[in-house]
Amino acid sequence: MSEPALIICEYCDSVHRHAELPRGGTARCTVCKGPLYRRSRFDLESMQALTVAAGLVFVIANAWPLVTMESQGIVRETTLLGMVAAAWDSGIAAVAAIAALTVFLFPLLQIALYAYVLPGLRGQRRPREFEAAMRLLRAIRPWSMVEVFLIGVLVSVVKMSSLAEVTPEPGLWGFGVLTLLLTALGGFDLRELWTEAEARVPAGRA
Repeated sequence: MSEPALIICEYCDSVHRHAELPRGGTARCTVCKGPLYRRSRFDLESMQALTVAAGLVFVIANAWPLVTMESQGIVRETTLLGMVAAAWDSGIAAVAAIAALTVFLFPLLQIALYAYVLPGLRGQRRPREFEAAMRLLRAIRPWSMVEVFLIGVLVSVVKMSSLAEVTPEPGLWGFGVLTLLLTALGGFDLRELWTEAEARVPAGRA
């Protein structure tokens, strides 16, 4: 998959020739000044470091409790998967399934796909299933909604604080950091990975 030689502005339909950008640069339409495309601030090494960090934080966010609530001497704590299981047992299976997919499975899959693609490109080889991995990564990125879940938990914590003593636990902080890392990963233009694959690996080489 090559970058197109010509770029069409989505705002005014003007046609521009593609040009190489510096890291963090943005190409804008010469007619309406709208953004055409941009280049990430991160290179492959930085992306791999972010991926490793996201993987470690993902484990912390899901293995440790999110919050601890104490009311009338009763202490309760829960993890994300514990909340999903409780929602399932409460008869709202649809909500539980959506939460499991958008907050657990899709972010995990996104991290795993980056972890599969990036080391190979850094090692001057194309991963065997590079094309399939990239298509899947493009499909699931919009459905990773850790930040929405985090906002919902924070709102719930504020409301529950009037009824019980609520203490943030490592899992909640983990989701906060994970949100930042996934936002950084999500800001990376996937076309750059296609370009890196084609520039470093001869066509047809596995």
